[in-house]
Amino acid sequence: MTKQETVYVVSDSVGETAELMVKAVACQFFGQDVVIKHFSYVDDKQDINNVITASKYSHSIIAYTLVLQDLKQYLDHQAEEEGVIAVDLMYPLMDAFTQKFHMEPNRQPGKMRTLDENYFKRVEAIEFAVKYDDGQDVRGLKQADIVLIGVSRTSKTPLSMYLANKKFKVANVPLIPEVKPPQELFSIPKNKCVGLIISPEKLNQIRKQRLKNLGFTSPSNYASLDRILEELTCAENIMKKIGCPIIDVSNKAIEETADLILALFNKRGSFA
Repeated sequence: MTKQETVYVVSDSVGETAELMVKAVACQFFGQDVVIKHFSYVDDKQDINNVITASKYSHSIIAYTLVLQDLKQYLDHQAEEEGVIAVDLMYPLMDAFTQKFHMEPNRQPGKMRTLDENYFKRVEAIEFAVKYDDGQDVRGLKQADIVLIGVSRTSKTPLSMYLANKKFKVANVPLIPEVKPPQELFSIPKNKCVGLIISPEKLNQIRKQRLKNLGFTSPSNYASLDRILEELTCAENIMKKIGCPIIDVSNKAIEETADLILALFNKRGSFA
C-alpha cells in the first residue's frame, strides 16, 4: 500500500485557498493521494508552534496563507529553526501587487470569505425577489426585509431587483381596487412596508406607452385617467390604513427611489 503524504494547511481564515493550491500541486505527484490537515483561524504564536511540531514529527510540508505579517514572520523563523519546509502561498503575489499597483494590502484575515458571503447573499436576495414578485406568494411578506406596494407601473419590480443587488430580500404586491389586499400586509411591521405613489398624468403616459409597446392601438381602461385616479385613491387608502412610509416616484430614477427607501431603513435601523 502506498504511503500517503501529509501537508499541513495553515490559515488565519478557513484555508480553502491554500487547500485548493495544495491539491492542484499534489495532482502532479500523487494524484489525489495526499492527506491535508487543517490549522484554520490561526491567530497566535502557540497555534504556529503546534503546527510546526506536528509537521516536524510527521516529516510533512506546511502550506500557508497568513496575511498578518508578524505571524508569517514567526512561522518562517520557527520553520527554519526546526528544519520544516513552509511555503507561503500568498505573500509573493501580494508583493507583486504592491510593486505594480503601488498599494499596500489591508492585511485583514478572511476577506475572501467575506466576499463569497456577500455574493451568496446577493444571489439569495435576487432569487427571493423573483419568487415573491408581483404578489405571487404572500407567504414571502413575513420573510422579506422590505415590502413594496403600489399600483401597476410604479417600478415595484425593478426596485425589488435593484435592492436585491444590495442584498435586501424584497417582496412586492400590486394594489388593485377589485382585489382585496392580502391580510399579511396588515400584520407585518408597518415600517417594513413602503408605499409607492405616482402622479396620475405620469402614470397615464407610462401606461399608454406600455400599451403601445405591446401593440395595442385602441383605447384601454388600463390607461384611462378615470381608472388611474380610482386605482391611486384605493392604493393610498390602503397605505394609510397600513401606516407605512409613502414615496412619490413620479419623477425619480430607480436609484433615487432606492436611496430614499434605504434612508428610511437606516433611519430606523431596520424595517422590522
